[in-house]
Amino acid sequence: MVRLTLELIARSLNQKNRRDESLAQQLRKLTHLKLSNKNIDVIDDLSLCKNLNVLYLYDNNIRQIHNLDFATNLRHLYLQNNCIIRIENLESLIRLEKLYLGGNCITVVEGLETLEELRELHVESQQLPLGEKLLFDPRTLHSLSKSLSVLNISNNNIDELSDLSILENIYHLIAVDNQLHHIKDLEFVLSIWTKLYKMELNGNPVCHKPKYRDKVILQSKSLELLDGKEIKEMERQFLTNWKASRDARKKNKVESFINEHASYSHFDDNDAEHTHFPIYHFPVSREIHRTPYNKESQPVYEENRNSEKIRYDFCTIPLESNLKSMSLC
Repeated sequence: MVRLTLELIARSLNQKNRRDESLAQQLRKLTHLKLSNKNIDVIDDLSLCKNLNVLYLYDNNIRQIHNLDFATNLRHLYLQNNCIIRIENLESLIRLEKLYLGGNCITVVEGLETLEELRELHVESQQLPLGEKLLFDPRTLHSLSKSLSVLNISNNNIDELSDLSILENIYHLIAVDNQLHHIKDLEFVLSIWTKLYKMELNGNPVCHKPKYRDKVILQSKSLELLDGKEIKEMERQFLTNWKASRDARKKNKVESFINEHASYSHFDDNDAEHTHFPIYHFPVSREIHRTPYNKESQPVYEENRNSEKIRYDFCTIPLESNLKSMSLC
């Protein structure tokens, strides 16, 4: 077991300075401390290093973050490639701007609620249990929503980004080698991340979707670098014009369909208002047997003619009013 102690720090300091100043004086003036790859597994009391701004402790065997309460002036903390299981005991680091925790065993990004000045968070490549993905505590995300501009979440089995949409000032997202599948999910967060300048998604299934790059460029007006390739203004302008032309064609098709449907509807409405039923006319025998004119026969003739007229008019009545009377004709 190797403990990070003041003695270990003293051995790492420049020997020239030690001749002129005491160890306590040197520790108080110390702003940068580099103790990477020293097999350190425990952080001891370093309270004399009150002015520490940058602390390098990567590539060690540290399992727990503690004894850093003194470092209220710390701005950069490098703890990647250790054995850390949980993000904790960082409440006092209120001036921390960059936090590197990649290559540990963290399952939940949490415990950062007081770090209101944190601009960069690197939590890539965690040693996660099989089948699990890196999770984010909503309280931590809410606390970082205004400050965080750089986020590295690569290689953590992440399959969606919607939870991270609250990070409204995100400038650079690194999310390579995850499990992002859907363009729609990207379009949702890109519509919110209006300050996003650089995004890296290589190694995600979504990168193989048809027109992936085109759709991302069209959705984000601020993005300038996608997967390491610059987005040129000519490319964005071409895609914008193409989309406008396609949308116009779709709109014309929809309007044409609506107008055509309206015409048919008008025709059908007229039919409904004026329902037509067939009128059937049956041939009527008009043979009249006339007899020589005389006063006696005249009434008979008039009666026959009136009877014929009645029979003819009866047969011209619309069918629906008297279908049963057809046989009478």
